Amino acid sequence: MEQHSQTSDTLESRRILEGQLRECYGRVVYSHKTHEKCADILIQRQAVIKITQIALSALTASGFIVAIFTSVTPVAIVGAIVSGTLLALNAYTKDYDLGALAQKHKQAANDIWMIRERYLSLMVDLAMGQQPLEAIQVERDKLSDELHSIYEGSPSTTYQAYRKAQAALKTQEDMTFSDEEIDKLLPPELKRTG
Repeated sequence: MEQHSQTSDTLESRRILEGQLRECYGRVVYSHKTHEKCADILIQRQAVIKITQIALSALTASGFIVAIFTSVTPVAIVGAIVSGTLLALNAYTKDYDLGALAQKHKQAANDIWMIRERYLSLMVDLAMGQQPLEAIQVERDKLSDELHSIYEGSPSTTYQAYRKAQAALKTQEDMTFSDEEIDKLLPPELKRTG
C-alpha cells in the first residue's frame, strides 16, 4: 500500500512539474516571438525614416536651388519648412538609434530561443521518465536564473510587438509544423508519413 502511495505521489509531482514547465515554455515562446517582432518593427521604422530623410533632403535641395534662380518666395518658405522638418527628423534619429535597438531585440530573441529549446528538452526528459525529478528541478531553476539575466539585459518590448507575436503564434501558426512539413526536411529513414 505504501509503494502505491509513493507511486501516486511521484505521478502527481511529475504532473505538477510538467504543468509549471509548460507554463514557462509558453511564456518563453511568447517572449522570443515578441522580441523578434520588436526588431522587425524597429527595422521597418528605420527604413521609413531613412527614405523620408532622403526625400526631405531632395525637396530641401530642390527648393533652395529654385529659390536661388528665381524670386518665388513661396518656394523659399516651403524649402525652409521642409528643411526644418528634416532637421527635426535628423535630431530624433541622432538620439534614438533604431538599428542598435533592433539589434538588441534580435540578440534577446536569440538568447531566449536557446532557453526555449532547453525548456522543450526538459519537458521531453520529464515525459520519458528517465531522469529523477530533482535533476529536472535543478535544471528548471538554472533556466529560470538564465532567463532572468537575459530579461535584465534586454530592452522592453511593446504592446504592438506582442500583438504581432500573438497573431503569428495563434493565427499564422508560427512554430508549428505538420508531420508532412517535418518529413520534407528529414532523410527517408526518419520520416513518419508515407
